[in-house]
Amino acid sequence: MLRMNTAQFLSMLLFFSCLPLSVNLLAANIHVAVASNFSTTMVEIASRFENLTKHKVTLISGSTGKHYAQIKNAAPFDVFFAADAYRPQRLENEEKIIAGSRFTYAIGRLVLWSPAAGYIPRNTDVLSQIHSGKLKFRRMAIANPRLAPYGKAAKDVLLKHGLWNQLGGRLVRGENINQTFQFVKSRNAQLGFVAYSQVKHVVQTMEGSYWLVPQSDYQPIIQQAVLLTNTEASRSFIRFVKSKKILQLIRDNGYDTP
Repeated sequence: MLRMNTAQFLSMLLFFSCLPLSVNLLAANIHVAVASNFSTTMVEIASRFENLTKHKVTLISGSTGKHYAQIKNAAPFDVFFAADAYRPQRLENEEKIIAGSRFTYAIGRLVLWSPAAGYIPRNTDVLSQIHSGKLKFRRMAIANPRLAPYGKAAKDVLLKHGLWNQLGGRLVRGENINQTFQFVKSRNAQLGFVAYSQVKHVVQTMEGSYWLVPQSDYQPIIQQAVLLTNTEASRSFIRFVKSKKILQLIRDNGYDTP
């Protein structure tokens, strides 16, 4: 299984397009564009799939907004796992996907996280403490709301509680939720809004504190996938993701499922 960003993927594709047509590929290679928040879970899914089939999976991780733009410009992906329902639905409306293939594979949760133990109180009104200045910090990280659904959810929470304008220059924006997580993990930001799936396993191996944001504070983060090519390998991969064992794996990694 390969993991790469879009630039690396396109360079690899150009290389293989120059090989002689007589090269015999023993297994199909599925190119899967996956939202950053789901990339760690997708690595495990892809590994299990490869062990059960002859197919290989190349993962291209990034923000949902960038993947959407790349698909619109004919990026050669086979499957798209977004961090929202909006872009898959737009692609469906634009007839860029295999008809009838759009489905919900996960429902995400938003948390406010810090790598410092006890820094974020879990049983109090955290946002009121931020509003009053009791919870002190220099920087708070969020994903870019224009590109990342988890960033949009974080902005919705801050707007609802009157903090968006108040925080102003103290907000640092990651291009995607993985970069946002790294801002906080490296302590370049003291805390940040990230995906619960990112934090669930981290807090078991390192110190940290987090507050699970009430789902009433933001629109549900419904994550949908679509099929972009109608091949046996890509259809098989979608069937595998919908299987009971994989749905349980997704839940174990901090998501809800339909």
